[in-house]
Amino acid sequence: MLTKNIKFKNFNLNHTNKKLKKIFSEILNKDNEILKSLTPNYKNQYSKSLIQKFKKKKVLKIIGMGGSILGTQAIHDYLRHKIKKEIFFFDNIETNLKIKKRATNLIISKSGTTLETIVNSNILIKKNDKNIFITESRESYLRLLALKIKAEIIDHNNFIGGRYSVLSEVGMLPAELMGLDADKFKQLNNLIKNKNFVNSLISNVSSTLLFIKNKKFNSIILNYDSSANNLFLWYQQLIAESLGKKGKGILPIISLMPKDNHSLMQLYLDGPKNNFFTFFYTKAKSHLKINHNKILKSHNYLRNKTVDEIKFSQKIATENVFLQKKIPFRSFEIIHRDEKSLGEIFCFFILETILLGKALKVNPYDQPSVELIKKETTKILI
Repeated sequence: MLTKNIKFKNFNLNHTNKKLKKIFSEILNKDNEILKSLTPNYKNQYSKSLIQKFKKKKVLKIIGMGGSILGTQAIHDYLRHKIKKEIFFFDNIETNLKIKKRATNLIISKSGTTLETIVNSNILIKKNDKNIFITESRESYLRLLALKIKAEIIDHNNFIGGRYSVLSEVGMLPAELMGLDADKFKQLNNLIKNKNFVNSLISNVSSTLLFIKNKKFNSIILNYDSSANNLFLWYQQLIAESLGKKGKGILPIISLMPKDNHSLMQLYLDGPKNNFFTFFYTKAKSHLKINHNKILKSHNYLRNKTVDEIKFSQKIATENVFLQKKIPFRSFEIIHRDEKSLGEIFCFFILETILLGKALKVNPYDQPSVELIKKETTKILI
């Protein structure tokens, strides 16, 4: 068990990088706003009165790009059963943006200069709309726009990059507006006291470093929970943008299971051996069962089985075949779908990424090459 909420199987390798414990200790002991945001000690830049002011609004439009919105989408989709509000996300430039419903607009951009967010805000913000902006305190296009239209302005923490910001005001303000409990996401203090968690994390990173050394660069997520798709899009950015530097990095690839048994699995099993895998599954409370009256005798074994039992059986079967073929994998099984378990997963992946970055001797906090495209786009438009 990784925690009481998460069953975890680590990569089946007897390999430990002895330096990792020291690096991990150094990460925890440094004053780091990212790690602070994973704890209840972090002070969000919004007030409870702001939550009360907007909480009763039934429709919320969230406008942002990358790390400014992916974490919130992950929270929304994974915990949708708890959310009664209607939420619309705008995370790309689209040529057909039409929502006639009156809504509260939440616009998020750390820099305040994100082109796609500027474009979408220009199109989506209507006269008399209620608006909230989360952006850095320095002067920028979006901050000036917020001042002009008399919007609520929340300061984005200058020391937390977008992809690490999910448990700061960037993810917690929308979470609270959705009616979720922000405090329950903040699990870092408990996790670093948990020996199983810490040892599993370090062993996991040690195995990943060995894969990289052996030219295995593809990290393939076999996701058996469609509501976690955006969680892994968030994870994809986290890993790719944090580690993809100096000719190093890992390519995260997301497979929706069991659907991809019928398209990609042949390649995973018998193709190039440059992959390592993550199985992800959430225990469902669904009682949807196979109708035994409609089942032919040849498939009597399906009688009275729930859909979730069938999906779980496919996961276990795939893990068994991976073991037979000696294909490296780890496995997460979430027992309770709630804020706490999702917060634990966020913490695990963030710590994993920072530790990998430090071990690979790359800066896990910047993204210098992405800025080149932004500058080139501005040149073309001018």
